[in-house]
Amino acid sequence: MRMSKFLSVVAFLTCFSLLYVYQQTEIFRLAYAGGKKQTIFAELLDKNTVLRYNIGRNASLVQLGTKISKEADFQMPDSYRLVRLRSSRQGLSLAEGSANKETLLSRLFGIKRQAEAKTINP
Repeated sequence: MRMSKFLSVVAFLTCFSLLYVYQQTEIFRLAYAGGKKQTIFAELLDKNTVLRYNIGRNASLVQLGTKISKEADFQMPDSYRLVRLRSSRQGLSLAEGSANKETLLSRLFGIKRQAEAKTINP
């Protein structure tokens, strides 16, 4: 009887030891997999930063201006037309009338209806 009790204790300890070793190997395997994912994440983050920089640089006004000026078929319109929209129940509609009309007061006093920006040279 003592021999069977001894063998059962040895079998239990062996199974427990095997489970412990398996648990430790899984911990290391998962740690390596996590480290690998972390390096992949860092590389993707670096690529994202580079792509954002390239998009920001290529979408800057200076860059867009040089691309537009290189195009031969791009022209600014000779005359501008201001359009006034009014809101109604059906949505937005064009307001008829006095967008380009000058009144007597505006002719006499030089009042302009349109704001113009002027540069200040120091």
